[in-house]
Amino acid sequence: MSRYLVTGCAGFVGSTLVDALLADGCEVVGVDAFTDYYPRDLKEAAVAAAKSDAAFDLIEHDLGSGPPPAAALEGVQGVFHLAARPGVRASWGHGFEPYLHDNVLATHKVAECAAQRGLRLVFASSSSVYGDALAYPTREDAQPAPVSPYGVTKLTCEHLLRAHSRNFGLDYVALRYFTVYGPRQRPDMAFARIVDALMAGTPFEVYGDGRQSRDFTFVRDAVAATVLAMRKGTSGATYNVGGGSEATLRESVEIVEELSGRTLDVRYTDEAAGDVRRTLADTGRIRGEIGWEPAVELRAGLGSMLEATGAIVPAGRDND
Repeated sequence: MSRYLVTGCAGFVGSTLVDALLADGCEVVGVDAFTDYYPRDLKEAAVAAAKSDAAFDLIEHDLGSGPPPAAALEGVQGVFHLAARPGVRASWGHGFEPYLHDNVLATHKVAECAAQRGLRLVFASSSSVYGDALAYPTREDAQPAPVSPYGVTKLTCEHLLRAHSRNFGLDYVALRYFTVYGPRQRPDMAFARIVDALMAGTPFEVYGDGRQSRDFTFVRDAVAATVLAMRKGTSGATYNVGGGSEATLRESVEIVEELSGRTLDVRYTDEAAGDVRRTLADTGRIRGEIGWEPAVELRAGLGSMLEATGAIVPAGRDND
């Protein structure tokens, strides 16, 4: 039976990864600091099912303050490092210091432990490292040019892993996620805010004109890529993980309105510092090297989010 360490196990992608590994018959040790970026009760709910499984152990620990406890590393075959402080807008000004702690320092400590123990480390990076890319779809060999402090920390983490690989033999794979969405999405992210506004009948505030586009990636597809990277990825490789469902925010709102049969009160505000105009992943490398293919297109993925919150009723199920 395989045993893995998942850092950031109570987060959006981390908790979904934990569930997938447990369903695959693996043992999982989860580490999470339960930071204050969003309410703790949402994170507790995300790992509630896993905590009832005897194959899952949860350790609350701040990786920026110290390496993973010895108990977290005992018997593991690999490390999925998803722990990080997310979000572009909050990373400016006085908010930057926690990003250094939760992203850069934490990754340095996890990389040291993985290298010392000869463990493969799969790192969750971000399309934010590209900034406003010069070409679309964007390949992994494009020049990184992050336009937010958050993106800078993610790129710094990639460089740290490369340095540990060169000097201490760290076996790692870096994944650049492109706008992951789905059930359990962080409450500050656009689709989660859309669903909340839809359910509450409150206005939905858009930063900018709503014509900015993203390569949306359903969370189960991102998790599938993450597991394949652990098992089949080339050591030292960087892979884009993009769902191939590019859409503007306006188009996404239209899909949600059509699926739910409701109309959102959309209000447009100023653009947020650090937001890019467009993202679109070239996924040729990950498709060719480890055989990953996204399976869920945007309409179906948004439908899953709406069903999970009760905003729409699944086909074939009565309202009562």
